[in-house]
Amino acid sequence: MKRALIIEAIEELQRRKLRTGLTLLGMIFGVAAIVAMLAVGEGSQREALRLVAELGLNNILVESKGIDADKLKEIRTRSLGLSAADADAALQVVPGAQSTALKKEIKVDLLASNNNVVSARAFAVSPAYAEHSGVQVAQGRWITVEDSATLSPVCVLGPRLAHNLFGEANPVGAKLKLNHVWLEVVGVLADRSLSKNEFEGVKLGLDDERLFVPWESARARFHFSEIEDEVDGISLRLDGKVAPDLAAHVLQTLVSQRHAGVDDTNLIVPMGLYRQHQQTQKIFTVVMSSIAAVSLLVGGIGIMNIMLANVLERRREIGLKRALGARKNDVVQQFLAEALVIAFSGALLGLVLGAIAAYSIAAFAGWSVAWSPLSLLLAVTLCVAVGLGFGVFPARQAAELDPIAALRSDG
Repeated sequence: MKRALIIEAIEELQRRKLRTGLTLLGMIFGVAAIVAMLAVGEGSQREALRLVAELGLNNILVESKGIDADKLKEIRTRSLGLSAADADAALQVVPGAQSTALKKEIKVDLLASNNNVVSARAFAVSPAYAEHSGVQVAQGRWITVEDSATLSPVCVLGPRLAHNLFGEANPVGAKLKLNHVWLEVVGVLADRSLSKNEFEGVKLGLDDERLFVPWESARARFHFSEIEDEVDGISLRLDGKVAPDLAAHVLQTLVSQRHAGVDDTNLIVPMGLYRQHQQTQKIFTVVMSSIAAVSLLVGGIGIMNIMLANVLERRREIGLKRALGARKNDVVQQFLAEALVIAFSGALLGLVLGAIAAYSIAAFAGWSVAWSPLSLLLAVTLCVAVGLGFGVFPARQAAELDPIAALRSDG
């Protein structure tokens, strides 16, 4: 479209500022709704991936249930609870199983360095825990197989816990006391603070405030009640060739058989949780898309309304142009240019309002926001397409006016 037509369209619309402004509102709100929806949706998708990464998309988790002491005594007559033997059996039986990782919480009565006494949670874990949960080491190293085999008194700290215990000093090589046992710090985890402490109802670990000890060392050095489970959780890593649902069914059957049918464990399939989140996200997207579509439809009707009003008011101008040699196509282009200016202006203002709305929603609801250039382009394209689509009929109406009748008009 020629630049002169755009300039003429802008000048024409400026003569009717109030009407043009009211027409713009529909397009602005429509684009803003689309932009806010896509930004919040994209942010939610990325946040979900980040949260579920701690559980591991290729993992299946078995966790012991929290059961009160009296009932636990009765259960122990039939089931010994979750154990390392269950993990070994799962590795042999479950199709597609690659490796297992164990986790057991240590009751913390005292956690202190030479300078500070802090409160934190401590866990006994197997060397594979880091790979299964996706933790990264920022300083030093992670727990090794040799540490487990030699029952080494070593530990790895979360970044915030390391700071609380040792301040700005390098904690690697330093000593700390966990209950009655002195441990050497061999590593500090990278910071990966999560925005939420649960995903789809499943609790997530806050690794930045935790301490990790080799599982075998903890079993040998710390006191555990005979009645409690040997391990609190088992993570089973799959090779990706077997459907998680199938592997989970086999694992559930295996654990049930080994525990004499006692319901003392929970089975968690992170991939299933992620799919559940995606389904919820789809419903959200459909609802928000419907709202945005209605807003754009209203905006399009507004453009058609102002264009039809302009045709009626400018009948004599149109007749004069036709009498001076303007073709029907020239008249169509003139009115489409005005529709394009309204739609494009509404799209740009809608982008700004949509960004403000997205960040406001995120701040109020605690959600994440992420931007995709493709989504922004889609919002602008839809707005312009709606504007032009609803501008075609008024433009054709103007082009079909009889020049002689239009010149005689009072408009």
